[in-house]
Amino acid sequence: MADRRVAESFPPSDFIKEELEARNWSQTELAEIMGRSAKEVSDLILGKRAISLEIAKELAAAFGTSPQYWMNLESSYQLWRGEDVDNAIARRARLYEVAPIKEMVKRHWLEPSENVAVLEKRVAQFFEVPSLDKPFSFPHAARRGTREISPAHRAWLFRAKQFALAVHARPFSAQSFKHGLSELKNLLASVEEVRRVPEVLAEAGIRFLIIEHLPETRIDGVAFWLDTKSPVIALSLRYDRIDCFWYTLAHELGHVQRVDVSRHKVMLDTDIVGEEVESVAEDAEKGADAFAAEFLVEQSRLDDFISRVGPLYGRQRILGFAKTVGIHPGIVVGQLQFRKEIPWSFFRPMLDKVRHIVIRSALTDGWGQVPPILN
Repeated sequence: MADRRVAESFPPSDFIKEELEARNWSQTELAEIMGRSAKEVSDLILGKRAISLEIAKELAAAFGTSPQYWMNLESSYQLWRGEDVDNAIARRARLYEVAPIKEMVKRHWLEPSENVAVLEKRVAQFFEVPSLDKPFSFPHAARRGTREISPAHRAWLFRAKQFALAVHARPFSAQSFKHGLSELKNLLASVEEVRRVPEVLAEAGIRFLIIEHLPETRIDGVAFWLDTKSPVIALSLRYDRIDCFWYTLAHELGHVQRVDVSRHKVMLDTDIVGEEVESVAEDAEKGADAFAAEFLVEQSRLDDFISRVGPLYGRQRILGFAKTVGIHPGIVVGQLQFRKEIPWSFFRPMLDKVRHIVIRSALTDGWGQVPPILN
């Protein structure tokens, strides 16, 4: 019963008015009796002035009550008014628990509002639910590894879904996918050719987009399906390096290839590139890793190169091997780093940046870019 909320508490000014009516006194007469100005009493009756201990004593003497009576009325009313403020604070705190509100507003994913009810409605609309009263999540989504999907991961996924609806692509088929892989392989040798990736994927039936990752999420990419004919690949470009771009893309293509699995499960890929790659036990992830490595460079040829050259890797030897297999030397460097043949810091000048190239042709959200269609 202690937590029970009072339906309504009336302001002390209402009780003062009742006392005046009972005695047929005017506000001016009450002011004279209390020894206060007419404005002070007027503010008191209008609710613009709170009842202090001194005023409570004066009202008690004037109306034949106790000072505690007036102090109790004031306290009860102020506590009742404060419950609305506390409720708004609690609701806003809950919003910050279910979604990264600050980052979503910063990225223009969410229009800010001082009204908590309006903000709740906008968050619910973003996550495509009628209200926030029930748990919600991105359908069939699971994070790579053993960690759970956080509110920030979930928000990124929903943003990717919203973007995907704005990307045009042909209907997907096994044949279009196979042809697309062949076309993508022809782009591996030159950094400038990454600009053609969105076009090639669209022809293959895959919607491609780029969403900058949210802080602390460590998202690299995701593959999911809008429907049975519409696979989507979204990358975060967390590392602006040609090897990371191609490896992450190839990894997601590995997921798409397994249509029977990828159509029914969304695997959010985190920590698949970078200095500390996350090891996994899932067969789907291991398969995607293997697919990506083989897509970038035939692993038997890389094995041969490592056995002949390692550990005496040098710039000219890497350039020569990259030319022989028809890929950018930065991809060779990335593969050697991935296999721990060389440290993460070696041959960094070969790791060309790609973000400034690919965002010119791909629908992109991030780095200050917000497509007008989603504003």
